[in-house]
Amino acid sequence: MGAKFNFDLGEEVYAIEADELRGTYMLLDEASVTGTANIVMAAVLAKGRTTIYNAACEPYLQQLCKMLNRMGAKISGIGSNLLTIDGVESLGGTEHTMLPDMIEVGSFIGMAAMTQSELTIKDVSFENLGIIPAQFARLGIQFEQRGDDIYIPQQDHYRIDTFLDGSILTVADAPWPGLTPDLLSVFLVVATQAKGAVLIHQKMFESRLFFVDKLIDMGAQIILCDPHRATVIGHDHQRRLRATKMSSPDIRAGVALLIAALSAEGVSTIQNIDQIDRGYRDIDGRLNALGARITRLDE
Repeated sequence: MGAKFNFDLGEEVYAIEADELRGTYMLLDEASVTGTANIVMAAVLAKGRTTIYNAACEPYLQQLCKMLNRMGAKISGIGSNLLTIDGVESLGGTEHTMLPDMIEVGSFIGMAAMTQSELTIKDVSFENLGIIPAQFARLGIQFEQRGDDIYIPQQDHYRIDTFLDGSILTVADAPWPGLTPDLLSVFLVVATQAKGAVLIHQKMFESRLFFVDKLIDMGAQIILCDPHRATVIGHDHQRRLRATKMSSPDIRAGVALLIAALSAEGVSTIQNIDQIDRGYRDIDGRLNALGARITRLDE
């Protein structure tokens, strides 16, 4: 199999060509989802065996591997951090149904709790949500699994758990099957109206907590301990957040700010919403259908 790759690194572009790809052993520095997916897709048509150690094992990676196997690939170890791929000559066609977006599911769970709303989220592929529902339960958020749907009842209050010795709960991200880092911003904003306190620890990425100043401006009680840790003291819905004008720094912080704005008293303005649109298709239309009042302004 011939291969050609182009890498655009800002001012420089690198082109790599090969007459054929051959299988090899790879130990990844980190369990990258995109990195693992790219290696898997190259390895299925490479000659020989490719072994990926410290591979990502998120449900999205698992569904990719299962789809490729239905197309004729030979991938074993699916769901673990050790993948073995024996190259094949060609792949055939198949039918595949995409998984729902677990980040969007978690965002809607948090949104329902934060706005004290009753909500049913349909077709969530519950078995592929991993630890996400249990972590929301640790914040005191009630929900029911109804078939493959999640029902969140209207809650006036939700109480954060503590550890067995009474110490403050810590919510931290980790590679799958740990808690996905893309939902930490949602957990943080939801905690601002919980009863109790929680330490949010962003271990995997830099600068993901640098939106909390906007929540503090809205009246949230948050102590930014360092670039990776923030302590949130919840209002227990006794004091609503204040509306303000803010800008979305990235996708996940953007939806957290949107959740905060939906629960706040007054009219908030969020700029740089292209960031939110990248991860949440037609979010204003779908939320308005649920009773929100969101107006998209053309600048």
